[in-house]
Amino acid sequence: MALTIPFGKAGMELHADLAGAEILESRIGELAADRSEDELVRAAMAAPIGSAPLHQLAAGKKTCTIIISDHTRPVPSKHIIPFMLEELRRGSPDIQITLLVATGFHRPTSTEELVGKLGRDIVEGERIVIHDSRDAASNVKIGVLPSGADCVIDRLAVETDLLVAEGFIEPHFFAGFSGGRKSVLPGVCDQVTVLGNHCSKFIASPYARTGVLDGNPLHEDMLAAAKLAKLAYIVNVVIDEDKKVAAAFAGDPVEAHRKGCNLLLGYCQVKPEKKGDIVISSNGGYPLDQNIYQSVKGLTAAEAAAAEGAVLIMVSSCSDGHGGESFYKALHECESPEALTEQILATPQDKTLPDQWEFQILARVLCKHHVIYVTDPAQRSTIEDMKMEWAPNVDEALDRARKTKGANAHLVVIPNGISVMVRE
Repeated sequence: MALTIPFGKAGMELHADLAGAEILESRIGELAADRSEDELVRAAMAAPIGSAPLHQLAAGKKTCTIIISDHTRPVPSKHIIPFMLEELRRGSPDIQITLLVATGFHRPTSTEELVGKLGRDIVEGERIVIHDSRDAASNVKIGVLPSGADCVIDRLAVETDLLVAEGFIEPHFFAGFSGGRKSVLPGVCDQVTVLGNHCSKFIASPYARTGVLDGNPLHEDMLAAAKLAKLAYIVNVVIDEDKKVAAAFAGDPVEAHRKGCNLLLGYCQVKPEKKGDIVISSNGGYPLDQNIYQSVKGLTAAEAAAAEGAVLIMVSSCSDGHGGESFYKALHECESPEALTEQILATPQDKTLPDQWEFQILARVLCKHHVIYVTDPAQRSTIEDMKMEWAPNVDEALDRARKTKGANAHLVVIPNGISVMVRE
């Protein structure tokens, strides 16, 4: 029986013999909702955690900025934003609302992508602005973070009477979890702040790992940024394997987010009985596997489940290519992953390069493991340029890996690498 691995919008089947293999999956499917997505969000907003309801926060306010997710996040915004707009206008009928798209360091979100996320009525009827981390004129300094980096964020997040955000909570490969404070940093921060927060020292921290918040230096900076920005309220959701709302949390940005993270811990932690000589992972399919840059996340799940010198197989469409020019060039132009790692670790915080964190983590993986990437065929040369091996499908990749590691190699399969937290 074939096992379907998330890949683009259609998935990819693994037909190989999986006798003796371990398959690691989250139990998020057990969160089967007994209510609709809309009902879950409405219920969370009706009983906010550590906060007054949104309509009360809006009372007397003339302006509000809602930070919304960009095209790289599968946030079911159609089931969140309408209710936030409704609540805000219930509390202040004439309030002027701006939807600020949290692109972080990503490319701008297209109108078509916004329509897909929000629906045409909201796109055509509301004021929507796309954050630009590289436009210094649109951003303003509001303080200094614990790391010493300046906290510079979008003016629209500062020059407003009320700042709120939507988002979703999932395991994150260096921030611990997505959601909550990440809407501000990196979501709507200037590049100087993103670069300072994503410095090599922080990325190298043993606490900058999936599912870890306490002691995580990136998380501590992010919390400080959200506080400086006066983020007042969030609506965050947990989504199931079909990217539908399985649970919702609303209210205080710290308390509501932490409650969502704690819920996920109970469903997403997995532990291989034996580390894999071969590990297969994915980045969860579309829209999360649009490029190699984003797919480093799923690759770290394979890394965490791998024995020393394992072959890692990453199944990710990457139809948009590498996802970052500096990310691509760093791996393409370096002498070796080891040399690149040494160079990165010697880079001071105020000299952090764009995308450095992403190629730092990918280089870390490549220093320890051989990686075979299953992608859109158009990306073959890019994969090879970045010092990895390309394969046309997961069965071919596994056949090559077994020839390298031997017929008795232990296989671990993580169908959705971004939905789990692999523990020792």
